[in-house]
Amino acid sequence: MRLAAFNLENLFDRAKAMNGDTWSEGKPILTRFAKLNALLGEFSYSTAAKREMVKLMIDLGLEKADTGPFVILRRNRGGLLKRPRGGGLEIIADARADWVGSLELRNEPIDESSMRNTARVLSDLDADVIGVVEVESRPALREFNELIIPAVNGTPFRHVMVIDGNDDRGIDVGLLCRKGFPIGMMRSHVDDENRKGEPVFSRDCPEYYIATPKQNRMVVLVNHLKSKGYGSAESSNERRRAQAARVKEVYEGLAKAGETFIAVIGDFNDTPDSEPLHPLLAETTLKDAFDHPSFDDGGFPGTYGACDAKNKIDYLLLSPQLFAKVTKGGVLRKGMWPGVRPKKWDVYDEVKEKSDAASDHAAVWVDLDI
Repeated sequence: MRLAAFNLENLFDRAKAMNGDTWSEGKPILTRFAKLNALLGEFSYSTAAKREMVKLMIDLGLEKADTGPFVILRRNRGGLLKRPRGGGLEIIADARADWVGSLELRNEPIDESSMRNTARVLSDLDADVIGVVEVESRPALREFNELIIPAVNGTPFRHVMVIDGNDDRGIDVGLLCRKGFPIGMMRSHVDDENRKGEPVFSRDCPEYYIATPKQNRMVVLVNHLKSKGYGSAESSNERRRAQAARVKEVYEGLAKAGETFIAVIGDFNDTPDSEPLHPLLAETTLKDAFDHPSFDDGGFPGTYGACDAKNKIDYLLLSPQLFAKVTKGGVLRKGMWPGVRPKKWDVYDEVKEKSDAASDHAAVWVDLDI
């Protein structure tokens, strides 16, 4: 059987703030969005908090209307703010309980060419089980599976599963499985909390129990750890390390319970030698598929962007018993932008511009004799 992981970077819709040519364009918007969301969620609103809310709302284009260029303020009931005729904003609520609503990022459709190239990657992987990252919802993944994959002459997957996670932007993790690899029990970790009572995982760390035609069982943990995108480097690293430590606990709990074939896969947003990933990569028995003698990295050590060593952030970590069952593995980069001078790797004919790329991430895979 073939196991793979691929960051789809959403399928049909993506936050407008994340659709620029460079991350630096969207980072300030996402940072303001996160700060405003946090302030709006506080139990009570201090005078200083109200001033900061007003500033952030104006920066996000909400001074004159609840719909800005990148965000939407939904006010269902109660009073949050008023807009004086003379201009400006005034927060009239004194607490979160004074109003009902939410702050949301505005989405826009993904480029059709990019979407089809994503389908080509999933089809060409020819994997039996694929952990997918950055999926907006199960209905979106199901529709993509049923409509877009066949449109590029691919075969739809038999099983499609996404558990809604903690990310307000609709960036979840899920699983695609072929016929003969049914998903049995599932366990979510969206409610796992740290010492402050906050969610550990930015998305989730779902456990999927997969039956194989050879009557074996494999447990797959799909992850998308905290990015380096916004917030301070210190806070991002701290949260990513806490997530890695919790994944370690989950993995060791499964091993102690007698599970032998365990895979921890996905986008970890950091490199193998990084301190935040140390609990998972250096303090467990998990082995990186890239280290298997039969694994072919295609001449590039990374999986993201330029695919150099500092961009090795996508993983297939395998329990020792599962690692022993690897027969070969590799990296599929045909849907990634290869650069121009010179092109680093072969791509689909349809990848003519950077916007045509299926993803900034490569897909990683291994063949397993289980």
